[in-house]
Amino acid sequence: MNATVARDETGQEAPSARQQAVLDAVLALLVEEGDQLTMDAVARRASCSKETLYKWFGDRDGLLTATVRWQASRVHAGRDAAGALDAAALRDRLLDFAVTWLDVIAGRTSVVLNRIAIAHAGSRKGNLGAIVLANGRLAIGGRVKPVLEAGRAAGLLAFEDGETAFRTFFGLVGRDVQIRLLLGDALDLDAAEIRRDAARAVDQFLALYGQARP
Repeated sequence: MNATVARDETGQEAPSARQQAVLDAVLALLVEEGDQLTMDAVARRASCSKETLYKWFGDRDGLLTATVRWQASRVHAGRDAAGALDAAALRDRLLDFAVTWLDVIAGRTSVVLNRIAIAHAGSRKGNLGAIVLANGRLAIGGRVKPVLEAGRAAGLLAFEDGETAFRTFFGLVGRDVQIRLLLGDALDLDAAEIRRDAARAVDQFLALYGQARP
């Protein structure tokens, strides 16, 4: 009998505990050393062989892609709205996303990772910019939009285009937080403030797109 393969909420195979430790080592090295990341350095930090890294991740870009996905997995975006979706469940789903996304982008790891990705995109010296875009913002959008669509199908939301609705929600949650952090503003967002900001964004989104069921 085949062992059950663990999947994350995107449906992709979830990294094992040992692989997670490697990906955490990559994130730590990026924070400490910037983009001067080598497979040798990762192998030393994670106490594994380069051969194992190549077996698991293919190459440096594959390792970076897995690392960005691992960081993005901390955002609870969801793939769908399983079960009966009522107004309370929809709000809980949106609030969970907003809280976890704000928590992730406010962390030093994400700030450093995004700064490096922007530098790569501007200089065209690496693929990290495209990797972060594809496996961060675009992947998260692909996981949240089905929740919005389920809300519309349940008569809880009214919008014409799911992408536009998601971008509105994304903007309400993020406001100017990420750009300020990237530019060095020392915002001190504790858990309580993040939850207040997230709840405000969800309420604003529902005021724009929510509708009472008949």
